[in-house]
Amino acid sequence: MPRAIHDQQNLPAREPGAPETPKYERLRKYFVEEVLAGRLKPGDMLPTEQQLADTYAIARSTVRQALGALQRDGLIQRIQGKGTFIHEDARVRSRPDLDVFALVLPETQSAFYPSLQRSFDEAAGRVHNQILVCQSNNNLDRQGNVILQLIDKEVAGVAIVPVTAPPTPVYQIRQLQKAEIPVVFCHRRVEGVRAPLLAIPFREVGRLAGRALVERGHRRVAFFAPHLSESAVGYLEGLLDVLPPGGVTAEHRIIFGPESVPDPEVHEPELLAALSAVVNHPDRPTAIFASFDSAAELIYLLLLRLGLRIPEEISLVGFGGTVRSSPTLHRITSVTVDETEIGRRAVELLDRMRRHELPLDSNETFVMPIRLSDGQTLGPAPRGARSSR
Repeated sequence: MPRAIHDQQNLPAREPGAPETPKYERLRKYFVEEVLAGRLKPGDMLPTEQQLADTYAIARSTVRQALGALQRDGLIQRIQGKGTFIHEDARVRSRPDLDVFALVLPETQSAFYPSLQRSFDEAAGRVHNQILVCQSNNNLDRQGNVILQLIDKEVAGVAIVPVTAPPTPVYQIRQLQKAEIPVVFCHRRVEGVRAPLLAIPFREVGRLAGRALVERGHRRVAFFAPHLSESAVGYLEGLLDVLPPGGVTAEHRIIFGPESVPDPEVHEPELLAALSAVVNHPDRPTAIFASFDSAAELIYLLLLRLGLRIPEEISLVGFGGTVRSSPTLHRITSVTVDETEIGRRAVELLDRMRRHELPLDSNETFVMPIRLSDGQTLGPAPRGARSSR
């Protein structure tokens, strides 16, 4: 039998001063409060749509909207031919502190990360979620501490750009999944963990940069990366796929930073020394590919300090987001990925997993499109530096 609900009664009144709320939302909120208070228990059967409509003197379509929202939130389940029941996990799923999505990033201030945060926040707002943004500094221990705090806060889901040096271990992410917290990987996945991935095609980034350089006659290219990571290896492999043999020599593969995210002010002397060695080499490269726009910006300024004309004497290509947030970035030619789309898609996937429309162990990969941006730092190879393949 349906759980007893009083005969004719009014919908719960809105709080004084609160904005007008649609009737279906007030009915939905009423059932959530009943679940949290323990007055509706797992397995309880609800009255029919018509009975609820009669009880609250509202249209049956309004009841249907409220029940549809409860079903999407995983608080009720409808069984054909039997009725509508309170889900066994309804009380856990209805807790207010689950309305927070977390975004875990190696850094938050440079390159495409600020735009990624904004789009993640905007998309979360559209599904009525708050967000937490956590910075790991590309440090494994810090990331582990962040994950433990997110588990303690019982967040609704986590989108994470995993640390790369050293690689993120499986157990860190599995702690989240054991707590039934949805996880979405951004840029790269943690091998051995099944979760959706919004992937940057690292090798194709290098190929696209390489093709743009080759089309303009470049045959010798220097590769700069803050540290050796999965992404850096992919970029370099893509360049080598396209450039002729010897196009990126071992001495022109420059890893200029430590394992953590580089601070340009701290590591500028090391980068300047490496850059000086490259541009003063007898067989100087005619172009540089930098694996991240923040590095490309600094390289651009250092090349000017060294007295080189860009792109007349040396070209520069970076990698980053479609939002070019500074005057220097507007000048730099880069392979770009739409970071705002990554933020939007991450929220969409977390929301689907929270609503049980997508399994927590879904291993789908969504490859994000890339393109070459317009800029002023890519030109033809200087005369005398060109050679046939």
